[in-house]
Amino acid sequence: MTTFDERERAFENQFAHDQEMQFRITARRNRLLGEWAAARMGLTPEETDAYAKAVVQADFEEAGDEDVIRKIVGDLTSAGIDIDEPTVRSALEEQAVIARRQFMEQK
Repeated sequence: MTTFDERERAFENQFAHDQEMQFRITARRNRLLGEWAAARMGLTPEETDAYAKAVVQADFEEAGDEDVIRKIVGDLTSAGIDIDEPTVRSALEEQAVIARRQFMEQK
C-alpha cells in the first residue's frame, strides 16, 4: 500500500467518523428539543420520554430541520400553547449547543 492510499483511507475514515458524530449530536439535539416542548405541554416523565423519541423519529422524514420544527410547532399549537416558528428555531439552536457540549464532555 502506498502512502497516498494510506492517506486516502485515513481521510475516508475521518469523514465517516465525523458524519457519525454529527448524526449523534443531531439526534441528541432533537431529543432535548422534544423534552423542551414536552415541558411546555406539561407531559408526564413517561410521556416526555415517548414524545422526545417521536421528535427524533420525525427528523427522518426529510433532510434538514424543517420536519422537526413543523412537528414541534404543530404539537405545541395543538396543545393550546401560543408559539411561533422563530421561537422553536431559537430553542433548536440552544439545544444544539447543549447537545454538542454534552457530547464533548463524554469524551
